[in-house]
Amino acid sequence: MEYDFGKLVFGENAVSNLMKVLTTTHTAGAGEMVKDYEKKWAELFGYKNNVAVSSGTAADTAACIALHDFGAQRGDEIIAPACAFVAVGNSIRMAGFKPVFVDIERETLNINPRLIEERVTPRTRAIMAVHTMGKPCEMDTIASIAQKHGLFVIEDCCEAHGAKYNEQLIGSWGNMATFSSYVSHLISSMEGGMISTSDERIAGILRSIRNHGRPDGETYFNHIRFGGNFKMNELEAAVGLADIEDFWSTFNTRKDNLNYLLAKTEDLKEFAFFNSEDKTKETVCPHAFSVTLKDPKHDYPALYKHLQDNRINCKRNFGSMPTQHKAFEFLGHKIGEFPEAEYVGDNGLHFGVHKYLTRAHLDFALEVLHEYFAKFY
Repeated sequence: MEYDFGKLVFGENAVSNLMKVLTTTHTAGAGEMVKDYEKKWAELFGYKNNVAVSSGTAADTAACIALHDFGAQRGDEIIAPACAFVAVGNSIRMAGFKPVFVDIERETLNINPRLIEERVTPRTRAIMAVHTMGKPCEMDTIASIAQKHGLFVIEDCCEAHGAKYNEQLIGSWGNMATFSSYVSHLISSMEGGMISTSDERIAGILRSIRNHGRPDGETYFNHIRFGGNFKMNELEAAVGLADIEDFWSTFNTRKDNLNYLLAKTEDLKEFAFFNSEDKTKETVCPHAFSVTLKDPKHDYPALYKHLQDNRINCKRNFGSMPTQHKAFEFLGHKIGEFPEAEYVGDNGLHFGVHKYLTRAHLDFALEVLHEYFAKFY
């Protein structure tokens, strides 16, 4: 049985939307389909201003670039979690800033809010809070720190569509919220992303940035700020629109899948940390099923191989950007500086809970997991 991480299926609405695009001569960015996608996104989540872009990475990068309009200078700093998808660190670098990493909490996989303030310097301009695996960060604490020090907050919600913290929708806590609509995420446009903000000035800046820094709405070669080609195209918007229509159905199906896996792995909690949800204050988005070993002796490489050998497509829990990925070696960090991120990178993985998985798929994954841990009883 093949257990894939995500699956792209074009339903009737997606095919109809695609045919509309293919019968026009306009497939590039910010056409009518993209505008409709932004409008429907606003209706779904209630975010006031929405700027569709080409990927979640583009969303993070454009959000960081926007800080230049508010006095940030090249070489200034943005605080981010040490353990997250590499787009987080790369986007900060591409925007001209220095990533300042903060260790995470092993149980939540999110930035440890109690370690943030000690990393704030006179050059800090923003905190990027990443809601890893759809679990909300401790946003009241992060927002309080940002307010105290006059910092922007960028919420990376790429894995957290529809999540809530203290009854407030994730993405509405910060100055900007970024999203991905990659194949494995709750809304898929094949590739694509979105930046949401309540600030109309920021929204105008972002629309400029996604189009090479031209004034919003202009096509003339007049570039007033640094930007890039971050535009979502019409074909991507056509596919994404169909997923917006089905969002809460998708959310609930994936949440049922995640909850089923969690219920059936209660007997394995002595071996691993799995996804957690504090129902008194949060609604977790069902992005994926995460497994972080509690003891290295339970052999993460063997677990990874066991799952892959059984055709369960799994992925590493990212790893520590500053110390476990050569791309960030230039920062000069050494192994041991981010012990929790490093532990998760060496001992954690995740696999999909997407809506096309059947109960047979889930039971198969559970059987394979139990088969692996049985040797440790």
